[in-house]
Amino acid sequence: MIKLALPGGDLRGEAAKLLTSLGLHSGEYANGSRSYRFPLAGEEAELRVFREKDIPIQIALGNYDLGICNRVWLDELQARFPQDQVVALCGFGFGGIDVVAATSPETLRDLGPVEDWGGTEGLRIVSEYPNLAEAFALGARLPRYHIIPVWGAAGSYPPEDAELAVFADGGEVAQRLGLTAVACLATGSASLLANRECLARRDLSPVLAPLLKAAAPRDSSRLLRIPSVLQASGPRRQLSVREDGIVRLALPDGHAQKHTFAALASAGFAFEGYGEKNAVSRPETGISGLVAKVIRPQDMPQHVAYGSFDLAITGRDWLLDHRIAFPSSPVREVADLRRSRYSLCAVVDERLPYDGLAETIDYWHSHGRSVIRIASEYANLADHFARQRHIGRYQIIPVSGASEGFVPEDAEILIEGTETGTSVAANRLKVIDRIFESTNCVIARQSPLPGAAGELAASFLERLRGSVAVSA
Repeated sequence: MIKLALPGGDLRGEAAKLLTSLGLHSGEYANGSRSYRFPLAGEEAELRVFREKDIPIQIALGNYDLGICNRVWLDELQARFPQDQVVALCGFGFGGIDVVAATSPETLRDLGPVEDWGGTEGLRIVSEYPNLAEAFALGARLPRYHIIPVWGAAGSYPPEDAELAVFADGGEVAQRLGLTAVACLATGSASLLANRECLARRDLSPVLAPLLKAAAPRDSSRLLRIPSVLQASGPRRQLSVREDGIVRLALPDGHAQKHTFAALASAGFAFEGYGEKNAVSRPETGISGLVAKVIRPQDMPQHVAYGSFDLAITGRDWLLDHRIAFPSSPVREVADLRRSRYSLCAVVDERLPYDGLAETIDYWHSHGRSVIRIASEYANLADHFARQRHIGRYQIIPVSGASEGFVPEDAEILIEGTETGTSVAANRLKVIDRIFESTNCVIARQSPLPGAAGELAASFLERLRGSVAVSA
């Protein structure tokens, strides 16, 4: 059986057209099914849908023979692990993007052109490509920089929370965000990846041969453009601290957005640019002293801990995952909004004969599985679960999404949030243990804000808590 990893998200439509044109069509994949595994090319191959960033990793591990994703995700992996067993065979000419380093006009005004940044210490670089960002900072000889990994929305952070953002740009993102690209770290399009050992030892031709025939002409534009930063003479500059008297609020995008919008509306808040489905990076709160920014809820606990934000609305699941990793973190829950309610569960293959965790673990051990693999976006929480449930020998597999497809071939257990159970059932899985119930909440640092900022934060929280009490 040939195992092929394919992308969800933006590349899915074009990848499906490619498979159809080659006679490798899977109707369920093309139709955007909520299932993540399908047969492909009769019974000769199996298709599995991943988030793009996970595909090079799965191929490098040998879990999958071939895969299609944007070449920049291979660059991201090889920036840290250049000897991994994964190679790019060809490109397909669609899905082209650049990974750029961009900054704001305010930062350029304060620090001058990027070539002169050698005299500035403590530059903050935010990115969901942290390995490429690190390579850029080293190549540019930036002094005492900080890499801030995030799940996404990196372009929203400058200028207040980062001097540079490294993100994928198809040609309009930096412009839309009002940023200036100062370097290109990688450029790529949808590409065919393969595991080196599988290429050498196995016959992959039923799938590999037609894909290679569809290759686009080789792109020679992969030369990276990194500025040479001058090491300025004289004293090093220190970056300015954030403005006093302002309360900074982080609002979530994605699935949590509609629930946060409802909670704000219930409390009488209407932020211009933050709706039930659409949002701008910096909504107008209409409240003097309160500024808001939209980021990923997964990233909020770390940024509140840094002091970049005073308040944030995130999930209790992400707060718990953060506090497990950092027990002494100053971040705490200050209001439970009781919305976006779902259960965080341990999920397994529905065909297993037992419904209890202990019996299922004994079953795996009796069938030769000595190490239990646990996949999850909540890597810290999954590790805590394994220790708390006395699972024995286990391996945590961090993933970035499309996680239901990991069980049973690539993991025995999935730690996942489920609201209705529809996605769990669609992937032929079942819940074997319920860990806790998550809702959205407001988080803050333990020490209250001083002066007028503290009063404003307290007033905002009081209105939110009041609306919860009324609706309860």
